[in-house]
Amino acid sequence: MTPSNIDVWRIALAQIDPTVGDLDGNVDRIRKATLCARQAGASLVAFPELAVTGYPPEDLLLKVSFIEAARDALLDLLDVAPEIVLVVGIPWVDNGVLYNGAAVLAGGEVVAVVPKHHLPTYGVFDEDRYFARGDLTYRFLWGPLRFGVTICEDIWYPVGPASSLAATGIDLIININGSPYHRGKWMQRQTMLQTRASDAGCYLAYVNMVGGQDELVFDGNSLVLGPDGEVLAHAASFDEDLLVVDIAVDAVLSSWLHDPRRRWLATSDDTATMVVHDREVRLPLPDQTLPPIPEELRQLRVPLDGPAEIYAALVTGVRDYVRKTGFRTAVIGLSGGIDSSLTACIAADALGPENVTGLAMPSRYSSAASLEDAQQLASALGIRFHVVPIEPVHQAFRQVLAPLGNQPELPDVADENLQARIRGTILMTYSNRFGPIVLTTGNKSEMACGYATLYGDMAGGFAVLKDVPKLLVYELARYRNSLSPVIPERVFTKPPSAELRPNQKDVDTLPPFEILDPLLERYVERDASVDDLVREGFDPATVERVIRMVDRAEYKRRQAPPGVKLTPRAFGRDRRLPIANRYHG
Repeated sequence: MTPSNIDVWRIALAQIDPTVGDLDGNVDRIRKATLCARQAGASLVAFPELAVTGYPPEDLLLKVSFIEAARDALLDLLDVAPEIVLVVGIPWVDNGVLYNGAAVLAGGEVVAVVPKHHLPTYGVFDEDRYFARGDLTYRFLWGPLRFGVTICEDIWYPVGPASSLAATGIDLIININGSPYHRGKWMQRQTMLQTRASDAGCYLAYVNMVGGQDELVFDGNSLVLGPDGEVLAHAASFDEDLLVVDIAVDAVLSSWLHDPRRRWLATSDDTATMVVHDREVRLPLPDQTLPPIPEELRQLRVPLDGPAEIYAALVTGVRDYVRKTGFRTAVIGLSGGIDSSLTACIAADALGPENVTGLAMPSRYSSAASLEDAQQLASALGIRFHVVPIEPVHQAFRQVLAPLGNQPELPDVADENLQARIRGTILMTYSNRFGPIVLTTGNKSEMACGYATLYGDMAGGFAVLKDVPKLLVYELARYRNSLSPVIPERVFTKPPSAELRPNQKDVDTLPPFEILDPLLERYVERDASVDDLVREGFDPATVERVIRMVDRAEYKRRQAPPGVKLTPRAFGRDRRLPIANRYHG
C-alpha cells in the first residue's frame, strides 16, 4: 500500500497557443506556464504535441537546421524548473530517424523522449510524410508514482501505447495533443477518453493546444479524468489555460482491486503490444504540504457548445491567422448582406473594432437599403467605414471592353463578374496602400457551387466563412446579435442577393438554401452518390444540377484563400479531388 504521506500528486496541464516556427516565442510560453505551475505547487506539468515548434510544422520538418534548432530550444528548458517534471512535445532524431516525440525533462536532463506510435495520415494530417513510427514506450517511476506518456492519435486506439502501459501497471497516462477542432469534436473526444481511462483503470490527463494555425483551429478543452472515467477537471475552450489537479495514487489501486478487468488487462498478451521500458525519475519526492489550488486553476469549466462554440472558433481562427502572418488590421467589403455582416462582426471581435475597416462599394444595382444596412452595422460595431461607388469604373471598363465584343446594353454573367472584380481590385489596392489583410465574405454553400467570382469576391487573404454553410451563417448571426444587437433586422429578412443585375436573387441561380445545404452536407462531407441522395428524397434534377456545379467549381476552390476549418470535411486540406476529372456521381 502506498504510504498516505505521498498519496497526493499535483499535476498541471498547460494548454498554450504556440506559433509554428517561433521557437523562441514558444519556449518563452512554456517557461512562463512552467513557473506558474510550480508556483501553484505542481510537481509535473505537461504541454501540447510539438509545443516547441508549433503544430503542424509541415515541410519545415525536412530542414535539418529546423530540427537542430528545435532540439536546442528544448535543451534551453532544462534549467527552467529542474525540481519538477516537464512533458514537452518535440520533433526528435534518434539514430538518424525523425520521431514525433514527447520529451520528459527532470533534474536538468532529458530522461527520455517517447515516440508517437500511431501516425495519422487522413483528413488534414500527413504525419507519415515526416515521421517514423515508434515501436516502444516508457513507464516513468517516481517513488510510488508510475506514469506514462502518449501522443495525440495514440490514445484514440484501444490497443497501443496506452494499453501496453496499462498492462504494466500505471497510475497516470499523460496524453499530449495537437488535436484540430471541428464542430462538436470535444464531445466525441471526451467520450473516447472516458472509455480509455476506465479501461486502463488509471488517471488520464489530456492536454491540447489552443489557437489558430493557417486553416486549423485548436480548441483546448484539456481535461483530467479519474480511474472510473469521471471528468475531474476541464480547461477552457479556445483560450490559453493552466489546469492544476491533485490525483491520489491509492484510488488507482482501489480501482484495480474492485474491477476484474484490471487483472485481465495486467496479464493479457492481446493488449500489451509494445515494449515498455522503465525509466527512473531521479528527483526528491514532492512536498505533501501543498497550498490550496487557486480557484482559477482548478475550475471544472463547461465547454462551449452550439453556436457559441462555432463563433469562438471563427474568432480564434481569424485572430491568430492575422496575428501570426504579421498583419494587424483587416478590410472587408460590406454589401449590407448577411455574409459580410457576420464577417465584420467576427473581425471586430477578433481584432478589435479599431482595427477593422468596411468598404461599401455600391453599383447601379445596389439598393439603398443595402447601403443603409452596411452603414448601420459599421456604426454599431464601431469600425471604420467608407463608401466607394463603382459605377464610374464599371462604365469605363464596359467601354474599354466594347471593341472585344462586350455589349453594355446586354449585361450578362461576364458583366456581373466584372463588378465583383472591380470591388476585388479596390479592396486589394486599399490593402496594398494601407496594410490591412482582405477578409473575404463568401460562405461554404456558395463556394461549393462555384457561386463566386475568381479575382472578385474570392480575392483576399483569408476566407472567414469558407466552411460555414448559408443556414449556419444566419444561425451564427442571430447568436452574435444575442450578445449585442449590431446586425440590422432587415439583413435577416431580405432575400439573399448578389445585386449584380436588376432584381437579382440567389435562388435564381441556386436551389433554396433549405434544400441546398443538406444536399451539400451529404455530397461534400459524406461522399453520398446521386443514387444515395435521390433515395433520401432529394429531387433528381436538383441533385444532378447541384453535383455538376460542385464538381465543375473545383478549379475555383483551389484558388480560394485559406479559411477556418469547422467541419470534418472542409474544402482545402480535407477534401482533395482532382481538378481535371470527368467522374460525376
